[in-house]
Amino acid sequence: MPLDRKVEFLAVDEIQLCADPDRGHIFTDRLLHARGLVETMFLGAETIKPLLKRLVPGVEIETRPRLSQLSYAGGAKLSRLPPRSAIVAFSAAEVYAIAEAVRRRRGGCAVVMGRLSPRTRNAQVALYQDKEVDFLVATDAIGMGLNMDVNHVAFAGVQKFDGHKPRLLYAPEIGQIAGRAGRGMRDGTFGVTADCPALGEELAEAVEAHQFEPLEQLCWRNAALSFNSVDALLDSLTAPPDRQGLVRGQDAADVLTLAALNHDADIRKAAQGRNAVKLLWEACQIPDFRKLATDAHVKLCGRVFNHLRASKKLPEDWVRGEIENLDKVDGDIDTLMQRLTDVRVWAYITARADWMRDADTWAMRARAVEDRISDTLHVKLMARFVDKRAAHLTRRLEDAEATELQAVVASNGLVLVEGHEVGRVEGFQFHPDPSTQGSEKKLVLRAARRALAQEMPRRIIRAETATDDAITLTDDRHIEWEGAKIAKLKKSETFLKPAVDVIHSEFLDGLARERLRARLATWLAAETEKRLGALLKAMENPPAPLRGIVHRLSESGGVLDAESVGPELRQEAKTFGIDLGRFAIYLPAALKPGAARLRALFWGVWNDRNPPPLPAPGLVSAPMPSNWGPDFALVMGWVQAGDLMIRLDVVERVTRELHYLLRKHPILLPPNIGSRMGLKPDQLAPVLNVLGFRIIPAGTLGAKHFGPAAPAMLARRKMEHQHHAPAAPAPEPAPMLADSPFAALAALKKTARR
Repeated sequence: MPLDRKVEFLAVDEIQLCADPDRGHIFTDRLLHARGLVETMFLGAETIKPLLKRLVPGVEIETRPRLSQLSYAGGAKLSRLPPRSAIVAFSAAEVYAIAEAVRRRRGGCAVVMGRLSPRTRNAQVALYQDKEVDFLVATDAIGMGLNMDVNHVAFAGVQKFDGHKPRLLYAPEIGQIAGRAGRGMRDGTFGVTADCPALGEELAEAVEAHQFEPLEQLCWRNAALSFNSVDALLDSLTAPPDRQGLVRGQDAADVLTLAALNHDADIRKAAQGRNAVKLLWEACQIPDFRKLATDAHVKLCGRVFNHLRASKKLPEDWVRGEIENLDKVDGDIDTLMQRLTDVRVWAYITARADWMRDADTWAMRARAVEDRISDTLHVKLMARFVDKRAAHLTRRLEDAEATELQAVVASNGLVLVEGHEVGRVEGFQFHPDPSTQGSEKKLVLRAARRALAQEMPRRIIRAETATDDAITLTDDRHIEWEGAKIAKLKKSETFLKPAVDVIHSEFLDGLARERLRARLATWLAAETEKRLGALLKAMENPPAPLRGIVHRLSESGGVLDAESVGPELRQEAKTFGIDLGRFAIYLPAALKPGAARLRALFWGVWNDRNPPPLPAPGLVSAPMPSNWGPDFALVMGWVQAGDLMIRLDVVERVTRELHYLLRKHPILLPPNIGSRMGLKPDQLAPVLNVLGFRIIPAGTLGAKHFGPAAPAMLARRKMEHQHHAPAAPAPEPAPMLADSPFAALAALKKTARR
């Protein structure tokens, strides 16, 4: 407020701030010296009334009662605060934490702090006033100069750091902040939230009635300054008041800056004479928006003084460099806020026409940088603390008149409520947007339930009438429809007939679940018939001698460990389609790729674990997987042979042929024996050894069968009784030529029954 401009009417608002220990001396100075030519008006709390009458003779006091009622509502959790609430905290860390919590639970909030520029603050206030959000989180900055549509003020704390030490809020301060609730004829409430203790009964009643103890003294600083020297200026600034009711307040930033610069010998030397001392005092009055409690501001003020003392104006290159260094919009919220306070200092400096050449241009340039940073800060505050979708849905769902939400489920499964994407539906499960957490997730579920109330019945009908091709089995024992898991296979009394368990969904009632289960059970039965029809047919009416074997085949999925049987039973099994082999009893149809995959899934259901992956269709041999055991390999139609496994039907054919050829004497090694089993030359001998054969040097058998030039024959070895080939590596054979016409194959002598 300039004092050198003559005006007819002059008003000072919030006049009770005369008692503020930090800035009260400025208000007191205006109270004592600022006058309009016709009328002067001081507006503020009634607590200053006695001192006003004493210090301003002839003053007329008029009161205006509050037209609305302010009531104490006690405590409430953040999630229970009513819409149009302001939550007050007293540090940036508390404001951020509460704002994050409000965003998660209620959709977002506006943020107001004293360090924001007026442009950013006003943008945040507009965000709240335009009802894009229903909550405001702020420091006590909202207690002055911000009149908004607030219905409830919630204190998250009643202690603040006043620049010197933490202290409890005074009752008038609580009343000033709580008074933001309710304006004009609309009543308001105030209370506490988060970890703030409840307000005392007397304090709450005082705030409700606006009855506070009158002020006993006002803060004052001498305005009749001496510029004879820096020491004289400091003495005049610290002079005591000359009348009752006034007291010296805290030393302001300008006095502390002046005292600090007075210890600089170069500054003291330059500050000689009234004009120089006055210039130094003006430099010290540059506002410290940064409040970093460092000597950076002191150095800036000293540098401004030195430039002005030397050349009357500030160097444009220096000013340009400082402003350009601040003209950045990257970084987080705290970085932008610090940069904003820095540029506001330069906006003040460049606006001084007596300090700058072409001050208007430089002031506009600094203001443009301030505006860019302010706008970016507003955007980042919104990005961090506002979820417009959740805020809009909160308001619509809490609106008693909103009987139906506009909702749609897109063809790709996206669920849109009131035009906002809230999640995705897969099968009969709704998956909320992953970014939603806590109470916001509950909110999204509420909206989705309304949106899916009509969609789910249509999906159930579509699933019931779907073709078999639209339904598939997954490797983790689930049934998928349209790419979504809707059921899981469950162990039953029969290996080949697992039960179908529809995955729980809040959108499926008992009748709908049973309808889906019946449809999927029918599909599974058809799929089993398609892949394992031969085994199922064998189970229906087997001959009496084969009933035991067929029963055990059905329990193991079509493959059993080998056992000794008589020739009559062997012929009966062959007629019936069962192969009684040397390594296993099995149905050849059960080894086909489609049947094998289905049996592997059923094995996983039976053993309550996901089955290991099977080899690619068409392979005859493969490395033995580390997560396979010999039993699982045999059930899946593979015979382990050392580090390899060979397909069961191939092993049975090869061994059957070789045993027939070796019924009288050793034979030359058939040239295609390795390729039939998918083996490399160096793999053949170890595999044949495990299967009960070995390659021997032909010379050891003499020339009776092979002639004296045959270079390789094999010695016999005994083999213990076993139902299938051992997994142990073969012993080291004599030098061999696998797949060579000069090698001979001899059957190992069996001591076991075959």
